[in-house]
Amino acid sequence: MIPSLILSQLCMKQLRLTDAKTLYDETASAEEVLKHVKKHINEDYAALERRAYEEVEWCQQHMVQIACISDAAYPDRLRRCADAPFVLFVRGKADLNAPHIVSIVGTRKCTAYGKDCVERLVTELRQLCPDIMIVSGLAYGIDIAAHRAALKDNIPTVGVVAHGQDTIYPSLHRNEANKMVLGNGGVLTEYLSGTRPEARNFLQRNRIIAGMSDATIVIESAVHGGGLVTARLAQDYGRDVMAIPGPIHSLASEGCNHLIRDNKAALITSGKDIITMMGWENAAALQEARQAGIERTMFVELSEEEKKILETLRTHGDQHANTLTMLTRLPINAVATATFTLEMKGLIKAMSGNIFHLIG
Repeated sequence: MIPSLILSQLCMKQLRLTDAKTLYDETASAEEVLKHVKKHINEDYAALERRAYEEVEWCQQHMVQIACISDAAYPDRLRRCADAPFVLFVRGKADLNAPHIVSIVGTRKCTAYGKDCVERLVTELRQLCPDIMIVSGLAYGIDIAAHRAALKDNIPTVGVVAHGQDTIYPSLHRNEANKMVLGNGGVLTEYLSGTRPEARNFLQRNRIIAGMSDATIVIESAVHGGGLVTARLAQDYGRDVMAIPGPIHSLASEGCNHLIRDNKAALITSGKDIITMMGWENAAALQEARQAGIERTMFVELSEEEKKILETLRTHGDQHANTLTMLTRLPINAVATATFTLEMKGLIKAMSGNIFHLIG
């Protein structure tokens, strides 16, 4: 399965096929995708196949995890995107399906104002939503400011890079990348080892930053900045887009101001704005309850509906509320009540898109 998916991804890069993900969604078969692309590829297929197997071996030797699109560890939010990569190469212990994930993006030439906004926003998010995870691109400017602020506040943070796992670009950020990997964050990429950080790769990786997040926050972006590309992708995926306004004469904030003016991003000025807009007000209360010792062992009594839902999640993995209704044959209102109660008991967690995940 793994070499087949890597090979499919290699072929997609060669062919620029846009329907490969759709075919995989319909068949759940890497082999079917390979049959499809093999008919069109002009490259040395045998060489690509060898390259796929070599990458599996390289990852094993360098402790790089391969997250396939069918794996539970693969970001579920990203999996739902039409152009999701078949495989991700991951270093670190980050939960790529954390309950609350935001991406913070912006200009590489950030000002003191932009850096201050990032630091204040991240600190407020940590206080209001303790299980938050921050995603960015490990680039200069706003990206690295977001990662550093997250590391400082002990928030899991993930860098999505535009090259293979055998390097870090820019090299000046290697220290931060190592801290992210050794902590509860990580570094991930769709690119095989040996892939250099070419300009087109950065635009391509922006879809992963947008796709694996519940919301994208733009802080300082020029009128044609990469942050605006990520915001547009997030919008295409049906995700929330927010922006911090800047001085009207600042070129660094011109893109953010235009996003807000054109109703393409919600105006925010604080972490509280994000929590309110996303409906995450109960996140802190749930976290405090767990930290206070309200663990699942204290809730020994479960209703029959709750037992059915837990067993279904245990058997089938993460499920949408509508799917839970079909699998458990319970009325939708009973599922809604039971999932809310189970979340309060710390047994499941609600993820983006009304998806429920069994904890532990």
